[in-house]
Amino acid sequence: MQPTLVAVAHGSRDPRAKHTALALLERVRELRPRLDVRLGHIELNEPLLGSVLAELRGAAVLVPLLLGRGYHVKRDLPAAAARAAHLSVRVADPLGPHPLLVEALYERLAEAGWSAGTAVVLAAAGSRDPDSAADTRRTAALLAERLGGVPVVPAYASAAAPSAPEAVRALAARGHHRIAVASYFAAPGRFAAQTAAAAPALAAAPLGDHPALARLLLHRYDEALARPACPARPELVSA
Repeated sequence: MQPTLVAVAHGSRDPRAKHTALALLERVRELRPRLDVRLGHIELNEPLLGSVLAELRGAAVLVPLLLGRGYHVKRDLPAAAARAAHLSVRVADPLGPHPLLVEALYERLAEAGWSAGTAVVLAAAGSRDPDSAADTRRTAALLAERLGGVPVVPAYASAAAPSAPEAVRALAARGHHRIAVASYFAAPGRFAAQTAAAAPALAAAPLGDHPALARLLLHRYDEALARPACPARPELVSA
């Protein structure tokens, strides 16, 4: 039996976020019908990750529906894996950076009306973890390449600078009069709406249940299966 794929969302007070995650997992099931696929949340929504893991037996792979490295990926998910002592658990890498993610960003921009030559603000949630910012910058560079070399400036809704309005002003000061905001969010929510409001012309929708994300979830799952299961770490179990 294949290990269960547990997609781990952050959780949101916006009900659209959970609906979006469930729609994405339906795409995953269509791609791999025999795979047991579950959804767990770090906070705010049911089912919580701990409850999902408590119901499982055998083995599981935690695939974060998160776009870069940060506290949740580095600490929360390994801690949850360590507490599930009855399971063999692997933790996959976050979704980004990856070319499939960039393809989804590109198509969301195209759907919103992006045209060649339009500069882009890549609006992300933000984190104090420098690895998270490095991952966002890498995605911005890959997206700039995919868009033919137009400027793509990372911006953040919290915890890091610049903000989306600051990034828009910086691009305008450099002479870019056509500016779009790319939504580097897995689902709708407060931060996605906040950064979209900074767009002077057009703002792309969040990544949502884009087919490329479904393929990327399975890619991260398969990558994780090639690595050893997480060993128990007492400091995480007691955290």
